Amino acid sequence: MSHLLLKPFGTTGKVHQVTPASAGWRYVGFSLYRLRPGETAAEASGDNEVILVMVEGKAHFTAAGQDWGILGDRMDVFEKTPPHSLYVPNGQDWSAVAQTNCVIAVCAAPGKGNHPARRLGPEGIMLAERGSGSNLRLVNNIAMEAEDVCDSLLVTEVYTPAGNWSSYPSHRHDEDDFPRVTYLEETYYHRIRPAQGFAFQRVYTDDGSLDEVMAVRDGDVVLVPRGHHPCGAPHGFELYYLNVMAGPRRNWRFVTDPNVEFLTK
Repeated sequence: MSHLLLKPFGTTGKVHQVTPASAGWRYVGFSLYRLRPGETAAEASGDNEVILVMVEGKAHFTAAGQDWGILGDRMDVFEKTPPHSLYVPNGQDWSAVAQTNCVIAVCAAPGKGNHPARRLGPEGIMLAERGSGSNLRLVNNIAMEAEDVCDSLLVTEVYTPAGNWSSYPSHRHDEDDFPRVTYLEETYYHRIRPAQGFAFQRVYTDDGSLDEVMAVRDGDVVLVPRGHHPCGAPHGFELYYLNVMAGPRRNWRFVTDPNVEFLTK
């Protein structure tokens, strides 16, 4: 199995944990909790800022010395409604108590203390179309460049209809050469409907020094340290993924694979 493909290491509690040390990079961290009613998740943000995304279910949150109440109203990620999320700056604690079965994603990157704790959505997040034909996908931007809500993190959700492609035409963001391209590490948290299905993701560089093709299952995480990273959803299986990106600057600029650049014309 590819070292870029991570399987859940449990069914309840914390089931994924990616750190810069474990991934072999510098910026992005990603954890995932699957909780049953009454179960608790709690962490200190330390040097990182975090965005807590309610992928599914409801939980009661406290963070940065405040009670944020119950967040979440999307019981199934494929409802496609905007998620409830919570931004927690570095140097703060947070905790969540599950009110229902729930899935909480913890998106992390270095924080600078420039932004206060705050709710992100669901207000102001609109499901938007990107691409067309078999390249059509639907996007919920939680904290992308246009949203000045954090120091480092870029976070978005993408729905790819069955039979379609996403993160395509293939592109990379692995050089620090703004404004042409930015260096951004990235994680993909994948979900599949129906859950017994699969999808594909390829991570490859122009020179072929990295070229991995992975069959992803419901609940898998894929690491993208560099290179292009398209996804394909087979006929009959819908694909969701949550993207977390971060690098030395909070801008998303990418370069298209020259072999598929004609598709952008």
